[in-house]
Amino acid sequence: MRLILVSNRVTIPTDSGSQRAGGLEVVLAPTLKRYEGVWFGWSGQVVPRAQVTTKTIQKSAQSYVLTDLSEEDHKEFYRGFANSVLWPILHYRIDLAEFNRRDLSGYMRVNDLFADELAKVALSADLLWVHDYHFIPLGDKLRKRGLTNRIGFFLHVPFPAPEFITVLPHHERLLSSLLQYDLIGFQTDGDVQNFIRYVIAEKRGSNIGVFEATNKQVVLNLDGRQIRVGTFPVGIDTVEFERRARRAAQSSFVKEVVESLDGRALIIGVDRLDYSKGLPQRMEAVELFFSNWPDWRNKVTYLQIAPKSRSEIEEYLELGQTLGAIAGRINGKFGEAAWTPIRYINRAYGRTALAGLYRAARVGLVTPLRDGMNLVAKEYISAQDAEDPGVLILSRFAGAAAECRDALLVNPFDAESVASAIARALEMPLSERRDRYNHIIQTLSLNSSDVWGARFLRSLEQLELVGTNAESWERLAMSAVNS
Repeated sequence: MRLILVSNRVTIPTDSGSQRAGGLEVVLAPTLKRYEGVWFGWSGQVVPRAQVTTKTIQKSAQSYVLTDLSEEDHKEFYRGFANSVLWPILHYRIDLAEFNRRDLSGYMRVNDLFADELAKVALSADLLWVHDYHFIPLGDKLRKRGLTNRIGFFLHVPFPAPEFITVLPHHERLLSSLLQYDLIGFQTDGDVQNFIRYVIAEKRGSNIGVFEATNKQVVLNLDGRQIRVGTFPVGIDTVEFERRARRAAQSSFVKEVVESLDGRALIIGVDRLDYSKGLPQRMEAVELFFSNWPDWRNKVTYLQIAPKSRSEIEEYLELGQTLGAIAGRINGKFGEAAWTPIRYINRAYGRTALAGLYRAARVGLVTPLRDGMNLVAKEYISAQDAEDPGVLILSRFAGAAAECRDALLVNPFDAESVASAIARALEMPLSERRDRYNHIIQTLSLNSSDVWGARFLRSLEQLELVGTNAESWERLAMSAVNS
């Protein structure tokens, strides 16, 4: 049996085997080793429509099928509907959504293009796994082209409450297409509950049943068709990452950074430059920390690494300017000739270099306003020296909070609580740091990226029809309606 992976971007392995920091490349690597098949997606090339091509690159047992996008498709599908409508709404930022009908048409057109190209390469026995918000309607379009394969969908970002998701224009048309997948996976139980609530509310009058299955999954029985919905939190290989961090800590790069601190404690934040990450709020919390705990001035340095992304979108350009101004103000207010409170960097570092920096940091500051999972939190913990671990400060609105309950969980909108957590983390005794680290790492070690991919695909391969369960359905329905 072959596996066909579908995602917006495809990463072809290099001869050196190096990995970028984060992203699908990291979490899908174990799955790609286990299954032969095809990774299908956008080539990253934007070309005139007449020059759009689809090409195949073979690497060992894997085929990489890459499709170009025209300039119009890229503008409407990627910059437009996917990242200017779906992204902000899925992250509860309906104020930033910029909808127009042309972008929705482009989004549907690119999904049609992908469905056409996929139908050419898919064999009847192939298993298909579609990733993320770029391809919500792809399953429906594949069904309309006659594919009867088992098709799974995984949403890496949050699925908001129905009161937010229904702001999306034409949500009924778009989100109903999710019901053409056999298995729909989300990062957290809350995402699953939000989706079930949405379906119940929107499908009133249909012949619908909802009942519990096993392994944190729910079965929707809709007009005789069964769709399984489940929680599959993305994980990382904690043992491999600790090993990587231990080696990286001895590298000249990490040693140079540590030496430049001149004995000061390091607080680290690593995020894409995105408004969902709460970076302005985080920097303002750091400012409040230095104001309220003056004894820590000149004793700690906050390093914020924030590579630019989607810089062609206005909100992202404005965010970069805002952060630069905040960092400059804080450094001007508290800085000294021999000490800069904030080191703010807009460039990307490799996964190994970041692993070494995580290990060197006394505090990991991960405070998104909303995040599907956030692997930085898991990588920070995995990178720590078990004998002298740092402390993770984590937003309770990140999916990772469900597994990292012994982090210092904070409300990222409350600068005072974040500032207090920074002080507590820096002052925390070794025994408490070890206890918190041990509890979190034990949980994370049970859910590696290998386990995550295997769980999802095993569920997709072994789908079974489930009989109705009136008692469970009644309880779930009442819970959803009353939520």
